Amino acid sequence: MRTVTVGLLGCGSVGQNVLNLLERRRAIFADLGVQLVVCGVLVRDIGAQRDVPAGTPLTTDPSFLNECGMVVEVMGGIDKPLSLLSPILRSDRPVITANKALLAERWDVLREHALGGRLYYESAVMAGTPIIGPMSTVLRASRFIRLQAVLNGTCAYILSQMEEGKPYQQALSEAQALGYAEDPPTLDVGGFDTAHKLAVLARFCADGDFKFADVKVRGIEDVTLDDIEAARASGEKIKLVATLERDGSGWKAEVAPTRLSNDHPICTSGAGRNAMVYEGEECGPLVFAGGGAGGMVTASAVVGDIMDCVLGFPGHVPLH
Repeated sequence: MRTVTVGLLGCGSVGQNVLNLLERRRAIFADLGVQLVVCGVLVRDIGAQRDVPAGTPLTTDPSFLNECGMVVEVMGGIDKPLSLLSPILRSDRPVITANKALLAERWDVLREHALGGRLYYESAVMAGTPIIGPMSTVLRASRFIRLQAVLNGTCAYILSQMEEGKPYQQALSEAQALGYAEDPPTLDVGGFDTAHKLAVLARFCADGDFKFADVKVRGIEDVTLDDIEAARASGEKIKLVATLERDGSGWKAEVAPTRLSNDHPICTSGAGRNAMVYEGEECGPLVFAGGGAGGMVTASAVVGDIMDCVLGFPGHVPLH
């Protein structure tokens, strides 16, 4: 039996579910010849109420990271997690992260580690719906043409409520009350969360050094009920769509409210779900759809990455 020590950064909804799912899958790791030991969980407030396995080592002191064989980061933010993860990566230890903002905006620091297979981040885009795995492996045999995707559940919810006649501000308030949107909600409704995810995806099919700044972003704040009704009259729906396609010798990456026909795969994938249509010259159009948010949905992808890591599979390698 091989012992693998794991450190966890962050213990919100995703972090708590990661800990509980690791406990639930303990027997599977044992079948793999691995005993996982959580040697520390970094939190801001030890006294906060949490649903975690008994004996979970919560702490505000990150010194436990020196003892970890691998580190899982689900704390969010950019510069703080980067400062904690950089020494781990430089010491050739693997990192599993769900942090799309960090990946999108600090790629200049992280790319060499991703190329080295030390960075695992399936959960960073579409949560538990596997898309980074296929794009980083089998889909590379097909020449990439285009993708369209809905990658933010908050915007999907707000627009679906507007289709029922609720004004934007009312739909946004309800989304915040349900915990779907942050306060302030700019990252979601402004399109930046979607743009982060699109930049991550672009590095597997367009350019391995694709820059977040190259994504044109327009959110849903200016979508009105009149816009919704005009689309409905034409047999269409408005979605916040991330698009990546060829533009001459380069690439056009855009996030914007877009009218799609009611029978478009993105519109038929189900309310509140993330969806992507990927087009390759040889593979043809492929549709991916599923839960794109939620504590346990995201945790399932995080724990899947942990399993890959302990089995010796490399992390998600972008285009060279």
